Amino acid sequence: MILLLAGLLIFLGMHSVSIFALPLRDRLAAQNEYGWKAAYSVVSLIGMIMMIKGYGDFRQVATVIYQSPMWLRHVTFLLMLPVFILLISPYFPSRINQLIRNPQLTAIKLWAMAHLLVNGSVADLLLFGGFMVWAVLDVISVKRRPKRDVPHLPEFRSNMGIVIVVGLMLYVMFVLWLHPMLIGVTILPTHG
Repeated sequence: MILLLAGLLIFLGMHSVSIFALPLRDRLAAQNEYGWKAAYSVVSLIGMIMMIKGYGDFRQVATVIYQSPMWLRHVTFLLMLPVFILLISPYFPSRINQLIRNPQLTAIKLWAMAHLLVNGSVADLLLFGGFMVWAVLDVISVKRRPKRDVPHLPEFRSNMGIVIVVGLMLYVMFVLWLHPMLIGVTILPTHG
């Protein structure tokens, strides 16, 4: 549990600098933009590794608070459908970015909610609940921060189609192969 909490604090803490210490973030980025980005990336990666390892260890022994009915698995699959589309959409400007103000934060909230529907241990509540709280705080914070440009491809009419096709391909790849390989959890029922 300690490793999971430490990883969450490091990862989400680094991603919260713009929420709670925007002047510090701007000052560090102005002094050395590449140095700031490198430090941000390294610290975030360390936090992510700790968080994933801590979650994997803790979920084996964590107390289960609630058990979801099996039909909620279908709701989770449905909620996860737009997640990858929304995650990549800022890099391909399209109508999606005009319709949804913060597509990546919306994706994180959908991801967290979908996982909380079907995972009810203390480890799950810490991980997915932590991300949900962080995403809500960041959405609130974004409203009062100056808009920051995300590096992206030029706007083309085909961008929306590209985002949807690539997002759905990532979804299928994650369901079939990447989730079991990276997370260690098979999400499709196996017959045998």
